[in-house]
Amino acid sequence: MNKTALDQYEEIVTDALKSCSAKLCKSFETAFIQLMILYMVLPRKINFTQMGRYSDSSEQRFQQLFEREFDWMQFNLFLMRQRFGESVRKAIAIDASYISKSGKKIPYIGKFWSGCASAMKRGLEILGIGIIDIDSRNCMMLCAEQTPDKAYMEKQGEDYNLVDWYLDVLRKYKDKLLGITHHVVADARFSKAKFVNEACLLGFHVISRLRDDAALWYSHDGVRTGKRGRPRIKGEKIDFEKLDLQCCEILDIEGGRAYSVKAYSKGFLFKEIRRLYNCLVDDIIQTKYTSAPSIKIFVKKTDNSDDERFAVYKWQRKVCFLMNKEK
Repeated sequence: MNKTALDQYEEIVTDALKSCSAKLCKSFETAFIQLMILYMVLPRKINFTQMGRYSDSSEQRFQQLFEREFDWMQFNLFLMRQRFGESVRKAIAIDASYISKSGKKIPYIGKFWSGCASAMKRGLEILGIGIIDIDSRNCMMLCAEQTPDKAYMEKQGEDYNLVDWYLDVLRKYKDKLLGITHHVVADARFSKAKFVNEACLLGFHVISRLRDDAALWYSHDGVRTGKRGRPRIKGEKIDFEKLDLQCCEILDIEGGRAYSVKAYSKGFLFKEIRRLYNCLVDDIIQTKYTSAPSIKIFVKKTDNSDDERFAVYKWQRKVCFLMNKEK
């Protein structure tokens, strides 16, 4: 008997449900399979009202289904292995995505960074975790965690921020992810010293890039002169159009040439902006420029690490204006 595409789809979902460690009741399996079919056929917006309209189940049944806990990671790992096989060339992809949403009573609604708009916007944010298969050049989503709001961050402690929460998500799924690969691919948002160092301690190897405005210098490996003063920690500033090939290592890759260089990044100099760095900068600047604003006023307005960096830039512009004015 020839199976239809719908029958094959139901078999795949059923096999994936059997792979979950928790035992699921028959009614949950039936409702879950029905839900997966609805996701394939529902036009336009997908919500509980639409689900009840296009199925023989009530809207309340789907609401109760979503209130139950479900191991999406284990479910999608089974589908990933069915699709990609047991190939070794895999990588973990993580990315935070902004979702436009209005309202006041929605859990964890707040202001988050939108990469498309290049600005902070009100809405929701999710941290997505997926698996990249290099051989098939494809990616499959494993799970998504909703990013908490500012009130949740404040309850965790004064120094707790989004970077700490992203690390907590990695810790939550560490065992399952390390069973696939230890390579983590992330964008410039995660290229922070705290995230990279903590992720490496968990057993991951982070592959990322720096921000577009990142300033890089060649590392200084010279012998100390023995003179008074602080030892030199960086060399000349890197000009990407005129690389110093003596400081670079040429990598042979297919279809081109790549260079590897040990560089000094200003973004990895200070791990905690709020503490010693604040007091030190205020003492130095305000000694010479008494009318200069305090950096603490700018930084304490936000708990978001990206906003914090922009706040430092605003303070720098104010100080530079005073310097040029006195000249």
